[in-house]
Amino acid sequence: MNILPADTFIVVNKTTLNDKDRNILMLLYQPIVGYQAISLYYTFWSYLDKSELISNEWTHHHILRDMLMSNSEFIDAKVKLEAIGLIKTYLKKGNINSYVYELYSPINASEFINNPILNTALFNAIGKLEYERIISYFKIPKINLKEYDDITSKFSDVFAFSSVPLTDNLIYDIKKSNYRKLEILSKIDINTILSLISEDLLNKKTITKDMKDFLYKIAYIYNYDNDDMIELIRNSTTERHTIDKKLLQENANKYYRYDHVGKLPSIIYKNQPEYLRKENLDTSNRSKMIHIFETTTPYDFIHSKYKTGNPTSSDLNIISYLLIDLNLKPGVVNVLIDYVLKINNNKLIKSFVEVIASQWSKSGIETVEDAMNIAEKEYRNNKKINVAKTVKKVSATPEWFNKDIKEDIATEEEIKKLEDRMKRS
Repeated sequence: MNILPADTFIVVNKTTLNDKDRNILMLLYQPIVGYQAISLYYTFWSYLDKSELISNEWTHHHILRDMLMSNSEFIDAKVKLEAIGLIKTYLKKGNINSYVYELYSPINASEFINNPILNTALFNAIGKLEYERIISYFKIPKINLKEYDDITSKFSDVFAFSSVPLTDNLIYDIKKSNYRKLEILSKIDINTILSLISEDLLNKKTITKDMKDFLYKIAYIYNYDNDDMIELIRNSTTERHTIDKKLLQENANKYYRYDHVGKLPSIIYKNQPEYLRKENLDTSNRSKMIHIFETTTPYDFIHSKYKTGNPTSSDLNIISYLLIDLNLKPGVVNVLIDYVLKINNNKLIKSFVEVIASQWSKSGIETVEDAMNIAEKEYRNNKKINVAKTVKKVSATPEWFNKDIKEDIATEEEIKKLEDRMKRS
């Protein structure tokens, strides 16, 4: 719904915010929703009164002016805050519409990182290296206490009451931290799924509200339907007839990649993220190849390598493995595929690809340019790659290699073919 500058709003605080929350907002939430959404959250907060309970009534023109935001940018930021659980919006329609924005706290780091949806969204937004750095920041150091005794005093050891508790005067409306749960629209019906699984396999009484919520999240992440989830749960139960969460997640990933016949992960149809693309490309053939690698999806890229017909299921499984298991970026996958095809006689063999891909993954390669540079370095060093106990040597050169470092080499035919493929897709 469009919001007019004359429409009014008030901000209501449903929570508390401390320094730890601000840290979580910057490190965990901002990579997903962007800086404008987090800036809007803080701006809403700044409108509250001195007791941080409620704001005066303002027009949207006022906040757009304060934040130097366009109307569309404001709506986009607001929707992201709603979707991730930081605000809730209410509307009263009239000649001038009136809005109420309720503020909620970010969830703590442990809950965020163990939430499969938020965890996946963060991982996809920042990549493996930055993700691991953030996780290490929030980890608690482990101290071996086996040789220590717990001598902590109990409350009852120190304090005693001389009067009767005020049971008739309980006070509920005290400021506290409130959180919004993520709201997702799932196409599965948990009750139907559970009714079709034998009691001999799964004890239905062990399915708590939290477990149901977890199942909904898994179904949402992998776009599973009832039949998929029934199969997944049956293969993820323990000897005690309960669901093993860790096993369920592992099977969900395997099932998606290998057993979900006829379907491919959507990431195979996505290209290199904008923030990882090279700026200020020139007109050289090398720059043209960088542009192609960055703006072509892995599916279209592998398809362009076929003179006739479509990519095989084996090729697509390899690409899925690179994108999902190794978390390589789409543009990096394109470079890797092009490199392997050129040095391995146009053959895409998984065991051969894995050796190179695992090295690139460990090296933290995320940009197309870095991928091209490491490929050139490997070629120049003439490394021997051990695959299936067979030592192979690099015997061909991709057209985009800078053989003498200064020379930009890429055949016009190669570039034209890829550009034509991009226009058709």
